[in-house]
This record gives sequence, C-alpha cells and structure tokens, in this order.
Amino acid sequence: MSRGFVKEDDQEEAPFIPPRAPLPDGATNHVTPRGMRLLLEERTQLEQARANAQGSDDERRRAKAEIDGRLALLNERIVTARPVEHGTGPPADVRFGVLVKVVYRSGPQQGSERSFTIVGVDEASVAEQRFAFTAPIARALMGKRVGERVTIVLGSVEQELEVLAIGWPNDRQ
Repeated sequence: MSRGFVKEDDQEEAPFIPPRAPLPDGATNHVTPRGMRLLLEERTQLEQARANAQGSDDERRRAKAEIDGRLALLNERIVTARPVEHGTGPPADVRFGVLVKVVYRSGPQQGSERSFTIVGVDEASVAEQRFAFTAPIARALMGKRVGERVTIVLGSVEQELEVLAIGWPNDRQ
C-alpha cells in the first residue's frame, strides 16, 4: 500500500523489549535449580499478565506485544537452559552453583571478606551477592580450592584474592 493512504497516527511504534542478560557466544546456558525455577515462574507471571491485560484495545494490543516479545526471549532462555545439579558432599573447589567466601589480600579492599554464589546469567544479582559464572571474578576463581589465591583486575586495579571457604548455598532447591 502506498504511504499516501496511511494515516500518520496509524503508525504504531514497536514496543521496547529489554534484552536479557548477555550470554557469551558458544557458552552453555547453565542454571541452578533455583534459577530454572525462577525462569519458569517468570514465564507463568508473563502469561498471566498477558491474559489479564486491561485498558482500551490499543493499550491491550501494545501490552500484549511487549509481553509477547519478553516471552519469546524468555522461552529461548528456558529452552537452552542446562540445569546443573550437584552431589550431597561438600564441594572441593570453586564451581558453578557454589557459595564462595574470599578475602582480598591486596588492593583497595585489602582485608575485606566477601561471600557470593556463582549462578547463571539470568539469576545474577549483585544486590543478592549472586555473580554470573561469566563474570571475571567467577571465571578467575573457578577450580580454585580453599587457601589458593588468584590475582585479578577489578576496574583498573590488580587485586589478589584468597579462597577462604566453599560450600553449597542454603537455597539450592
């Protein structure tokens, strides 16, 4: 159809769909059991929001278009998700799904201790002390045992960290 027959106000802007956390090319989409549960809960919430969309026809259509876009990205993540289960014994080294406690041995945070859980990219939250397995600090610590040290660059500063403890988080289910 010629542009001459289309009213300008009939041109609807495509909804902005925020991208999901990036997953490096070729990386397996590892998730903890908790992370998988959260992805499935998110899908249920989006499906309910779509079914309960309210407002005028235009408002409902826009809301559903946004939800459909978010669902498409989420479903892609769910399909590619590879849950990582762990045994019941204590972990011997830093790996996906563990709670790790480190102490900064050098740098501006020298002497401070931090604990965080290594999780999938969709589950990561600095506020909750959950770091993606793709984060530089997590990658540097992978395979390390209690007492081992690693030097990493955080920001523009080189810092040495020592692994103090490794265990399973309390929310593994």
